Amino acid sequence: MKDNLKNVLGRFGIEAGYCEPYGNGHINDTFLVKNGAEYILQRINKNVFTRPDLVMENIVAVTSYLREKIAARGGDPDRETLTVIRTTDGAPYAVDDEGQYWRVYKFITGAVSVDIATSPDQLYHAARAFGGFQNALDGFPVSTLHETIVNFHNTVSRFDALKKAIDADSVGRLAKVGDLVEFALAREADTHVIVDALASGALPMRVTHNDTKLNNVLLDEKTGEGVCVIDLDTVMPGSMLYDYGDALRSGGTTGAEDEPDLGKIWFNLDNFTAFTRGFIETLPAMTKTEKELLPLSVKLMTYECGIRFLADYLSGDTYFKIKSPDHNLLRTRTQFKLVSDIEKKTDEMMKIIASI
Repeated sequence: MKDNLKNVLGRFGIEAGYCEPYGNGHINDTFLVKNGAEYILQRINKNVFTRPDLVMENIVAVTSYLREKIAARGGDPDRETLTVIRTTDGAPYAVDDEGQYWRVYKFITGAVSVDIATSPDQLYHAARAFGGFQNALDGFPVSTLHETIVNFHNTVSRFDALKKAIDADSVGRLAKVGDLVEFALAREADTHVIVDALASGALPMRVTHNDTKLNNVLLDEKTGEGVCVIDLDTVMPGSMLYDYGDALRSGGTTGAEDEPDLGKIWFNLDNFTAFTRGFIETLPAMTKTEKELLPLSVKLMTYECGIRFLADYLSGDTYFKIKSPDHNLLRTRTQFKLVSDIEKKTDEMMKIIASI
């Protein structure tokens, strides 16, 4: 493996030096490289992203656009957006001898990512970063972006995939999760709301990140302010509600995604308030429909993640990386616990939004 990493880095004109696994992402393999300078090296998961070349086309287009915007306002493009390092041949990615796709970014120093918010202030600054990211891309030609994962946030499609996994029961696990299946199937109607509104034009199509977990924004080590939005593999056309809802799926929880003790899991309204304020402050005026659907989007993105974990569990854990045979089952239970709590707090969430 080390020889392959050395060869891959050589294609980018980078000496290997220190090179070790980095982070805890579910999808791609990530390494931190140090040789005087610092870089992030990633192997793109072709099982998830079947066209890594199109993923990189999106990333180059979006980061190039952002770099111009950042420079125009006197910011630092190398710190405030990802910097794609090109190969010695000028390509934004390299393909190794086994057909695996690799990319390199400059490592952004003096910034950290967090998996779980330790204060509402962290959520506020993360929200400003995510909202600012979407706002900066307001003039970007949405139609030029590739759909790198078809129907990624299409909750109707995700629900259909769950039903297929239930019907197939390919690894014989269905009998263990009857309560979770019942919970998921009872909320089918919710899956149509945003999908149908986008299709009808009731919701505007925007450039969206589509994977706005808290750890996908870097926070300044000293000030705590948002520095850079990372993990741009799923930047695609979509609804701003996807970004808002998914961020609060991870940012509004009180525990880890795989916390076994559900007594430690609930939806934190202080975090919700802080994130909502930061997000709204940095975005152009929302449409009336977008504002009305903010609470539902939080519930829906949490539910969507839960049914994806459940479908993967029923299918034998073929998508998400797992650390134990029941890892996806733990993840499903935390997401559904959050959905239940969000449902109980929806009226209060609407009052908070109205006050902001």
